[in-house]
Amino acid sequence: MNKLYWLDQIKLQDRAKVGDKAFYLSKIIQRGYPVMPGFVVSAEILRQFLENLNSSESLVADLPHSSLHLDVTNWRQLQQVASRLRQEILTATVTQEWVSTIFQAATEWQTSCLILRPSLAVSTATPGINNNISGLLESVFCQCEPEAIALALKRTWSQIFRARSLLYWQHLGINLQQINLAVLVQPVENAIASGSLTTNASGWEIEATLGLGIAIAQGEVQPDVYYIQPETGVVLEQQLGNKMLAYGVDDAAPKVFSQPVPNSALTPDHTCLITYMLPEAQQKQYSLQEEYLQQIIALGTQLVSELGKTFTIKWTIAEKTTSGKLYITQVSPSKSISHTHFIKGLGAAGGRVIATALVIINPQQKPEQLPKGVILVVPTITPDWLPLLQQVGGIITEQGGLTSHAAILARELSITAVVNATSATTLIQTGERLLLDGDRGEVYRIKGDSKEEMERGREENLLSSHHPNPKAPHPAVTSHLPMIATQLLVNLSQSTLIEQVQNLPVDGVGLLRSELMILNILNGQHPNSWILSGRQAELLELWSEQIMQFARAFAPRPVFYRSLDWRSQDLPSLRDSLESSPQSMLGERGTFSYLRNPAVFELELQALASVQQAGYSNVNLLLPFVRTVEEFVFCRRKVEQAFLTEVAQFQLWMMAEVPSVLFLLPEYVKAGVAGISIGTNDLTQLLLGVDREQGQLAKVFNERHPAVMSAIAQLIQMAKSAGIPCSICGQAPALYPEIIDKLVEWGITSISVEPEGVERTYQAIARAEQRIILAAARQKLN
Repeated sequence: MNKLYWLDQIKLQDRAKVGDKAFYLSKIIQRGYPVMPGFVVSAEILRQFLENLNSSESLVADLPHSSLHLDVTNWRQLQQVASRLRQEILTATVTQEWVSTIFQAATEWQTSCLILRPSLAVSTATPGINNNISGLLESVFCQCEPEAIALALKRTWSQIFRARSLLYWQHLGINLQQINLAVLVQPVENAIASGSLTTNASGWEIEATLGLGIAIAQGEVQPDVYYIQPETGVVLEQQLGNKMLAYGVDDAAPKVFSQPVPNSALTPDHTCLITYMLPEAQQKQYSLQEEYLQQIIALGTQLVSELGKTFTIKWTIAEKTTSGKLYITQVSPSKSISHTHFIKGLGAAGGRVIATALVIINPQQKPEQLPKGVILVVPTITPDWLPLLQQVGGIITEQGGLTSHAAILARELSITAVVNATSATTLIQTGERLLLDGDRGEVYRIKGDSKEEMERGREENLLSSHHPNPKAPHPAVTSHLPMIATQLLVNLSQSTLIEQVQNLPVDGVGLLRSELMILNILNGQHPNSWILSGRQAELLELWSEQIMQFARAFAPRPVFYRSLDWRSQDLPSLRDSLESSPQSMLGERGTFSYLRNPAVFELELQALASVQQAGYSNVNLLLPFVRTVEEFVFCRRKVEQAFLTEVAQFQLWMMAEVPSVLFLLPEYVKAGVAGISIGTNDLTQLLLGVDREQGQLAKVFNERHPAVMSAIAQLIQMAKSAGIPCSICGQAPALYPEIIDKLVEWGITSISVEPEGVERTYQAIARAEQRIILAAARQKLN
């Protein structure tokens, strides 16, 4: 290794060697701004490392000269190739001289923890391409020790060969010779608070959380948000986030944490960090004292003269002996694309996508098909839109909350979505080019259609279209996850997602939504219409095959099939001509509808019986929206008449979502309930009296409300006392990972989430279990 590139010494001609992230920081630090110190391991070191890989496998031997252009349409093969390449890198040896040089330089900081930040530059004529690559690669934490540094370096390098990265290089025609991946090494110190400052002409936004910023990056907290008036620096509004945990370094808790409870779940991703569970009183406090808030605002004001009116910085307030010191850790100058934020809603499904808008004013008048890749703008979405949504690139609805049908469908289908976007169908016109940000819940209008902007749009879509949520898990990396005792299950409805999901680290399907699954085979007709027209046998065959696809893919892991649960107003295009009762917020939902019209439920049970007869014994039945013990007994008898209970492994569960279950669970168990699954969406709306479809009531619809959390705790305890398993399958664990700590502490048997939430839920479960183990060990020692 010839030399390291220190941030305060990098020159313009070094940009390709050090990457854009390091280059921008170097410009700022050399102008006297407070930047966390650091040095860069140049991109040339990675080239030398790849050339020295010793492997008989041709794929690896040719790697330094490879185009990396693979058949990305074959997802399973792409995952296998990505996994093989990364394994070769992780098992190879890093030259000892390189490691020693890095270690000796890092010891100058007298720190026990380092962060390795990927700093990428791509040699290409495509303008602006480097502005949007950061989402592909993640920072790696490690101990300041030679062996840990070597492993962290390899893990950072290996990310350019992840399946998602290979897909990106392929679509943009980039080969390995054009990729310059340097690594920025910086010390990690305990922080009072960390976050970001985003500026533009219309307003500034500061996000902040206690401790290190990794809690925000991993989606484990909702940060506090401060809205700033740019001209005056006045705080216009501030919103308290949800911060149950914080990160610190090693065993020395940051002084800012009042009586924290350390969590020793040290995952391979950050082996020098400790998670701290914050006391409830501190969770209700803002992260930034007025002094530090004003320092960040003043820093932003100064940076406007350097970077212009539009930029983003990430910052941390490092804990010093007497006070904190503000440092910049990352700089993102203004992007070449011109857009103006003009609609704010609720971010329902993550990702960013740029596409043309298609506005539909009347949701009752569904088109037969939608143009591929458009951003659909519509007042509301009901489940019968599902077949059409497979083609769209993004969704904007005027109505609905985070647990609305639009939000649930978007998350399962991995479509970027914003709900509760007031007046969207009025403010947006068909044909307008939009940037949809599902993480922030914002809609931007793109100005101009230059070649440069089109290329940027193409980049945004490549990063979002295949796995719109950047936290979506990849099978190739799950082998690094720690073991957990709590079962992790997945919510599904679409057979097209099976191949992507079946290799995730899940113990089965915790919720197979039949009402969404069956829409793919109904051809716009209600099941009653099929039965009345004499097509019962045809529907039975189609229904059985749909269920069998899930049973086959996940066997021997269990699949919990929830029988039909829909309201007539949820499916206007399938509304049964026999229905004449007036519509209500709840409708004739769940098992009550089976009593009113048992024919469809009986056909559903026949489909399950056909799956059993085909040799699959891993499918269980989950009854929805059970109001009374009598309704359950009626359904149990129907199940027995269909001979489903003849298979020893079969279990009959019920959803715990109608509040009466809090008083009747022992009676349900006596009647034959084998397990319960808590549906937080309906439980919350019924306990709090808030319609989950009304986005304007989003602040009131709160699954973390004390009444809801108390009900969940009571159900878990009652299930334990009755000796039956208790799962949870609503949106709450995926939307608010911080409550998982409580669920595990209370003794939840399993947690079922959307595919995009699997990896972060897995990590949250691991941390919660480790905290309990640590607390028990300490109690025993004491």
